[in-house]
Amino acid sequence: MDIKFNKNEDHNKLQLSELNKRLAKVKMGGGKTRIEKQHAQGKLTARERIDYLLDDGSDRIEIGALVGEGMYEDHGGCPSGGVVVKIGYVSGKQCIVVANDATVKAGAWFPITAKKNLRAQEIAIENRLPIIYLVDSAGVYLPMQDEIFPDKEHFGRIFRNNAIMSSMGITQIAAVMGSCVAGGAYLPIMSDEALIVDKTGSIFLAGSYLVKAAIGENIDNETLGGATTHSEISGVTDYKAKDDEDALDTIKNIVGKIGDFDKAGYNRTKSQKPIENPKDVYGILPASRTDQYDMLEIIKRLVDNSDFEEYKKGYGKTILTGYARIDGWAVGIVANQRKVVKTTKGEMQFGGVIYSDSADKATRFIANCNQKKIPLVFLQDVTGFMVGSKSEHGGIIKDGAKMVNAVSNSVVPKFTVVIGNSYGAGNYAMCGKAYDPRLIMAWPSAELAVMSGNSAAKVLLQIEKSSLKKKGEAITEKKEKELYDQIKARYDNQISPYYAASRLWTDAIIDPLDTRKWISMGIAAANNAPIDKPFNMGVLQV
Repeated sequence: MDIKFNKNEDHNKLQLSELNKRLAKVKMGGGKTRIEKQHAQGKLTARERIDYLLDDGSDRIEIGALVGEGMYEDHGGCPSGGVVVKIGYVSGKQCIVVANDATVKAGAWFPITAKKNLRAQEIAIENRLPIIYLVDSAGVYLPMQDEIFPDKEHFGRIFRNNAIMSSMGITQIAAVMGSCVAGGAYLPIMSDEALIVDKTGSIFLAGSYLVKAAIGENIDNETLGGATTHSEISGVTDYKAKDDEDALDTIKNIVGKIGDFDKAGYNRTKSQKPIENPKDVYGILPASRTDQYDMLEIIKRLVDNSDFEEYKKGYGKTILTGYARIDGWAVGIVANQRKVVKTTKGEMQFGGVIYSDSADKATRFIANCNQKKIPLVFLQDVTGFMVGSKSEHGGIIKDGAKMVNAVSNSVVPKFTVVIGNSYGAGNYAMCGKAYDPRLIMAWPSAELAVMSGNSAAKVLLQIEKSSLKKKGEAITEKKEKELYDQIKARYDNQISPYYAASRLWTDAIIDPLDTRKWISMGIAAANNAPIDKPFNMGVLQV
């Protein structure tokens, strides 16, 4: 291996180490003391509950582990958004599990908590996945109630989704393993089946203190809404469990008896490992986001047998399109080529930029995959569409619009991996979050923004300089550099993959070596939801 490969490898492994450090911190939830307090109450933590529930040794992926990082610092922080979400297997059946983390503000709901819960429900709805709620929450975080209570995508949307999923026949099971109060009390009761843990679980619209204040009644919480009350008097819950493990065992038994449904029928054969060493991606991916590399070499380390059947190989070379398999699943891959390429006319095209011919090729390929019922995988490392008079006169806007149209109207499941740059309209055309990928993952090397940090800082600097000049302030060379550095530092923070992950613009930041697992589990989930409408691009200028 050459020196550049080794330097890239060192850089990318350092980035991976940073990711693992952040994930380790997040997994401690509200901290060691609060975990010990939960154990003293005879309760497992959210992560322990999920680990107990999921089948031993089975694959699982976590959605939004880094959600909330760097947010709500004035309120003590909100690790993982105060809720843990994983897709895994329960009694051999793929499910999505949502567990409130009571070590974080007693499981209270912050604005990002609601967004993460809604994302979990969205995944369940899109893929017809059974969803299991492990409830242990104090309800809405009152100091921020105005940001979580009344709007369309706020707290109430959760219960609306409960009703919608029930009408769709999507299994919902809820176990009340701690507090379940006020509006939150509707979630388990709007599920198909509800369990409650004796002595630690409770459900009520208003606790004993509020009942006393509201109507003057003296009653303790256990009598008001404990396990015995709701299992033997009100009939609100269906099962009474003696402890957390008993509740989770009951869920396993229920899920184990769920019948199968029609499948989408995506093509799968026996999985084969890549011939090329997947670990090479650390050395291939450049340390600098402006350096060139061959995306085809990345693809060979992601797909079965390193076999990639390239579509329109000699045309539109800044986008690679072709068929492959990932863990046995047939996929169509749309990837940004990150090296300078030469057209048949001898012209040079920049890597990572989408040209008219590339957009045209991608549009045709996406249509083909929809016709053949082949899931799509987008590998993003894109700086945007080509600009300038030649591109404008050549109809780049029209060709770009066709590609966006094809992505928007695609009916096969889409999966997006942000490998490097994800800038501007390139993010959209390559199936960014706004275009409903079933899962969207980022590597630690990812950057998501309108434009690069350097470009944005230069634009913002000109605006700032103009503003200061109008105020009569002199701009020295030293002052200009200080302004540039301040602007770039602020912008660089916002284009970080961690900034995106904390706000759930991506579902996770992952080790590149886990990419195959994420895509495979995503397609397995999507296979539960047959396609119910034809592919149609609508009115489109040809």
